[in-house]
Amino acid sequence: MHFSEAQATAIIVGVAGAEASGIVERSAPQGDCAAGSTSFHDRVRITRSLRTAYIATEEAFVIPEIAQEWKKIIDSGAVGEPGYKRLAAGVHVSANAQVIRDRLVDVAAGRIAQMDKYGIDMQVVSLAAPGVQVLDGDLATDLARLANDRLAGAVRANPDRFVGLAAVAPQQPWHAAREFERAVNELDMRGAIINSHTRGEYLDEQKFWPIFDVAEALQSPIYLHPRSPSPQMIEPYLDYGLYFASWGFAAEAGLHAMRLILSGVFDEFPKLKIIIGHMGEAIPFWLDRIDNRVALQNKMGTLRKLPKMPSEYFKDNFVITTSGVLSYPGLKLSIDTIGVDRIMFAVDYLFEENGPTVAAMDAAPIFDEDRDKIYRVNAEQLFRLKG
Repeated sequence: MHFSEAQATAIIVGVAGAEASGIVERSAPQGDCAAGSTSFHDRVRITRSLRTAYIATEEAFVIPEIAQEWKKIIDSGAVGEPGYKRLAAGVHVSANAQVIRDRLVDVAAGRIAQMDKYGIDMQVVSLAAPGVQVLDGDLATDLARLANDRLAGAVRANPDRFVGLAAVAPQQPWHAAREFERAVNELDMRGAIINSHTRGEYLDEQKFWPIFDVAEALQSPIYLHPRSPSPQMIEPYLDYGLYFASWGFAAEAGLHAMRLILSGVFDEFPKLKIIIGHMGEAIPFWLDRIDNRVALQNKMGTLRKLPKMPSEYFKDNFVITTSGVLSYPGLKLSIDTIGVDRIMFAVDYLFEENGPTVAAMDAAPIFDEDRDKIYRVNAEQLFRLKG
């Protein structure tokens, strides 16, 4: 489903909150990818006969203990988290919000039924934003471990349907690195999720690099998921709802990705893989200009020159997902700019709806081989899944 801001707020605080009436059903853009008069379910039946699996790679869950801590932060005024405070403004009691929260908590039969309804074979499941990154260090570390244990249990119960990404608490980088290592080696997680900034701090700071060291050593990617902009940048975004997913989320995640590129992180960790969603948080559109302007700054001596151009780092070290983007022109631009081997399918469940997302990808006018790479092959390779 595609939720209003108030409904998303209710999910985030994890309480029976925010009047959740009037959920908006999102349809695949008719001008971009409609397949004549063929119904969605007919397209699913036709396409399923041509492929092995549909793997959705940015699919959210939460555990009640973390949701309760989010509520405490909101109730206390969310000091130091203006974006999170604004996101949770106007929370009211609503039975519908509780239903939504229950769907986030469910990594079992109910979720599988939703997947089956629209032909999704597997989800790569990760902790919903902002994860544990708004909590104090010791509590964040403990709850990340608990969330990973719970998710691992859900994966063991349905190993053909779910794969997990580990939650970590960057507030304590060494503990985060060790938990990443434990989650991969002991719980069979296939990577980690970090929800952009941690209390205004970004991963290019060297104190966070033990996390990258583990990720590279284990050949396990990090999903860099967006959240509302950091306290340093959020003020102009507070008007008109710009801190939310319409603009602020992409601006925040895109900024974070560019900080990683220009800081030299990938010269230190050349095999590190970072995943970003929402068709690359607009970076594929800007890559040519980014290269051009960085080259100018290099000539001016105002920027440290790196061994490669930003576009090269992006193509070598980043993978993007289709989460939340149903537009074929956006998909085509990304394929043309960075190549189909660097794109994976994602729904962004349950903040987006399974049906229109599958319909858009099924009907996109691309080669079947490329569609299979986006749906299945690229995820199998990156997450080391069995074909």
